[in-house]
Parts: sequence; C-alpha cells; structure tokens
Amino acid sequence: MTITDRTTLARLTGAKAIANTALRWIPPFLPTLERAFGASTTQLTTVLGLGELAGLSTVTVGRQLDRGRERAVMVLSLAAVTLSCIVALGATLMTFAVSFVFLIVGVANFTVAGHAWISHRVDYRWRARSIGIFETSWAFALLIGGPIVAMLINQFGWRGPFVFLAICSAAAAVMVALTLPATNPAVPRQDADRLSLTADNAGTNSPGETSKRRTPAGVGAASANAVSDTKPASHHPLTVKAWLTVAGSALMATAGLSVFVVSGAWLDESFGVSTGGLGYIVMGFGAFELVASLGTAAFADRLGKLPSTLGGIVMLIAGLVVMLSAGDSLAIGVVGILIFLLGFEYGFVTSLSLVSEAMPGARGRTLAVSNAVGTLARSGGVILSGWLFDAHGIMGTAILSGAAGALSFVCLVASSRGD
Repeated sequence: MTITDRTTLARLTGAKAIANTALRWIPPFLPTLERAFGASTTQLTTVLGLGELAGLSTVTVGRQLDRGRERAVMVLSLAAVTLSCIVALGATLMTFAVSFVFLIVGVANFTVAGHAWISHRVDYRWRARSIGIFETSWAFALLIGGPIVAMLINQFGWRGPFVFLAICSAAAAVMVALTLPATNPAVPRQDADRLSLTADNAGTNSPGETSKRRTPAGVGAASANAVSDTKPASHHPLTVKAWLTVAGSALMATAGLSVFVVSGAWLDESFGVSTGGLGYIVMGFGAFELVASLGTAAFADRLGKLPSTLGGIVMLIAGLVVMLSAGDSLAIGVVGILIFLLGFEYGFVTSLSLVSEAMPGARGRTLAVSNAVGTLARSGGVILSGWLFDAHGIMGTAILSGAAGALSFVCLVASSRGD
C-alpha cells in the first residue's frame, strides 16, 4: 500500500466512523428513543431487526466492486446515511423504521466497498492490519461519537444527534467523492481473477514459511481457488470453504449484535444508568473496541488469522459468563460487557480477512454475499434478542449469543479443512 493509499485509508476510516456513529448510538440510547417514540424495547428491537434486512442490498454491488467502482458505491452509501438522519426527524415509529432501512443500506454498502478497496490493494499476508485500521471506525463511533451523542441529547433532545450526523455524513460523502481514486490499481481484471496470494485460511504459517512463498511485488501466487478454464472466477459459485467462512463470520456478528442491541436497556433496567452515565459507559465500550481493532492490526497477521478469530469467540463467551454473574453489581456487569466486546471486536474484525481471501478471484462478490448472509443472521438475532430480553432478561439474550458464537467456532474450524 502506497503513502497515497494510506492517506486515503485514513480518510475512509474517518468517513466510516461517521456512518458507524449514526448506527451505533441507537442501541445504547434505546431508552431515550423509546420515550421519544412512545415505543417499547420489543417494538424498537423488532424495527432494528427487520431494518437489518436492508443489508441484503449488498448482493447487488459485488460485481461492481470487482470492477473497481468502490468510490461510487461509497458516495451513494453516505448519501443514504444522510437521508436516514433526515427522515428520522419525522418523530414517529414509522419514520424511524424507514430511516433505519436507509441507514443500514448506507452503512452496509460503505463497509463492503471499503473492504473491497483494501482487499484489491493489500497482500493477504498483511491485510488484517489494514482491515483492522479501517474497522477502528466502529470503536471511534463509540469512543468519540458516544459522548457527543449524550451531550447533544442533553442539550437539544433526541433530535440533536440526527441533525448533527446528517451534516457530518453529507460532508463525508463530498470528501470521498473528491479524494478517492475512481478505479483500482492498474491490474488487468482477467489476471486479477487468476492471481492472488495462496489463501492461508488457517493463518498458521510461520514467518519463515510465508517468506518461502513470497512472490514479486504486486503479484500473488496462483490461488487454490483460481480456475483452469477461461471463465472468470468471479462468475463461479462460491466454494464450500467460502460458504463456511461466510457463515462463521455472520454467526459471530449475530453473537455480538444480539447483546449489544439490548445493552442500554439492560443497564437502564437493571442498574438505573442515566443518559449521561450511558455516554461514559459507551465511551468505555469504544475504548475497548479500539484496543481490539488495533490488536487485530498489530497481531492477527502474525499469530494467524484463524487462531485469532477463534480466540475472540472464546473471549466473547467468557464475557457472557461474567455478565450473567453480575447480579446487582454494575461494575461486574460493565466488566462483562467490556470483555465480551473485546473478544467480539477482535474476532469479528479478524474474520473479515478470512472472508476476503475465501475466494480470491471474486473478493467483491464474496464480501457482498458475506454481508447479505450476515444481514439475515443479524436480523433474526436482533429480533429474537428483544423478545428474549423482555421474556427472560439478559439470560435469554446471552443464551442466544453463546449459541451463535459456538456455531461460528464450528463453521470456521470446518472451513480450515479445505474447500
């Protein structure tokens, strides 16, 4: 990656942090929106879960991304985020539902386009580093965005964050349109479908083993997924290995989001945390997620992408155990969520590198399909999470999250055993 590409990556990370803030502030401050719309936790989590289905829109852009049209996708995505914030000002449950659909379309497509942009430019050996940096945007959305949102709510009411984020996302769209190169690096597409570094899905090669396979800069070794006929790999069905990797990543997203979406309601109902208190706690969430994303950038390539992902799942489940043991202790409850988020963020961000190389000849399409599958899994998880939380408290949600994490572990281990 060149200096110019690094600068662009920093700008894209900032733009994504704005889009992510528009999405991530909603679950922790769900009690505020419940009062604003006269809705219950179950109603709002159902809206959030059904809205997640809008992420299926990413299946329509996969081949566009493989043709180097990331900039157009990103600009339109940020425009959708802006529109979402404006529609939400309608102040009804219905307008909020419509706005959330636009929001998911924007965030999902921007994310997939960003991953495609990175994957087309960064060798697989070091890709977790770049994706980890890009995904720090989720952490900054809470670390910086969370306190800002709390302040805006206290000063201007629930509409404050929507107005602020509409302005910021519009500015980000203009910035991306003016600064992001229009096309991918000059690599012939017919060659790009056949050339890629060998997919180390298990990620267990030692530095010495990796160096033995090193090829000239800009060209990877022939991928195991490259095809011998003249049909481009991007038109072939996804392999079994790719589907297992996609499923593992999607289930991990379900495990994380199902808890996060009710975290604010749990802290409010169980411990009486105020809006201002939620702002500080959310900032702590962001700090831990930043550590996790930077950990991915610093260690996942060296330790191995698959072992790192599996380790994240184990930590996620450990966090659930701590949360369930909290009782009346806010401190233990918060520690449990922090451990949970640390494991989820580290494992999930690392899994994105596995997905990006699950089928190298069709990275854009694989990433788009992965997001679509994740959309279905997250949607069901969010809806079930709300119902289970109302019926059984955090125990019901934790069981759902733990089951999804265990299934994710199984799928990823199976994916490492071949196509």
